[in-house]
Amino acid sequence: MSVLALSGGIGGAKLALGLYRVLPPETLTVIANTGDDFEHLGLSISPDIDTLLYTLGGIDNLELGWGRRDETWTFMAALESLGGETWFKLGDGDLATHVERTRRLAAGESLTQITGDFRRRLGISARLLPMSDDRVRTRLRTEEGWLDFQDYFVRLHSEPVVREIVYAGASEARANPDFLAALLDDDLELVVICPSNPFLSVDPMLSLPGVRDALRSCRAPVAAVSPIIGGKAVKGPTAKIMAELGLPIGAAAIARHYVDLLDLFVADEADADVVAELEIPVILTRTLMVTLEDRDALARRVLAAAGRGF
Repeated sequence: MSVLALSGGIGGAKLALGLYRVLPPETLTVIANTGDDFEHLGLSISPDIDTLLYTLGGIDNLELGWGRRDETWTFMAALESLGGETWFKLGDGDLATHVERTRRLAAGESLTQITGDFRRRLGISARLLPMSDDRVRTRLRTEEGWLDFQDYFVRLHSEPVVREIVYAGASEARANPDFLAALLDDDLELVVICPSNPFLSVDPMLSLPGVRDALRSCRAPVAAVSPIIGGKAVKGPTAKIMAELGLPIGAAAIARHYVDLLDLFVADEADADVVAELEIPVILTRTLMVTLEDRDALARRVLAAAGRGF
């Protein structure tokens, strides 16, 4: 089975890890959101790529949910003593990733090439691709004005009220050609939209020219896993943003957000009533991923549903 997963944030990485553990690893391709990427302290930082690298490489920080395991913070302490910006935390080991990425980008390598080399060096057998090598940036219009994503999400803790979200540069960007090729591959058997924030993590990928058309026309079924359980987001500002954009908060609204793309929607058992009237097939299961076993179980449930025609 050849499987393609679209992932952003911690929730996406959790399911990507489950898929990686239960599939033959070389059959999995994970597409990472790069709308969160930004330049900070002169460095090129790709948070969603790095979360996937560290998670699939088995070196993720289990306590924080982001960054590297057994991290130290000497750099941040020294930076703070000099009056530098410390609102975006860069651990010492994590810093090496950003320094090396920045150096290689400046030398002319693409983000795809660098990410591919990093994942090989970390012993990851699955393919890991950025959604694009071109610059796309998620920006939010809030009651405090326009904000770059990391300013909204990290510096301001997702507190400003969101009125509009745009993906600057997306209309001129080129989707990763390997991303589009994977969608058109006759061997592709399943596309999984991971339980990532639809507006901040998945929509940047869908905003790239050709991606929606490729998803609609690919021969494989497309399944999405809800990031909402019982009307609440598992993590992050998904529910808050839905309310501020005037959308109903719930799993059904997530399914309808993707409805033109989906063949299958996976929701938590707690949401059985709210998804009962959806027009697409729905699989109910436990979607909360606390342990490794939870990740594996959800991955197997999604694969089994797709494998038997739902």
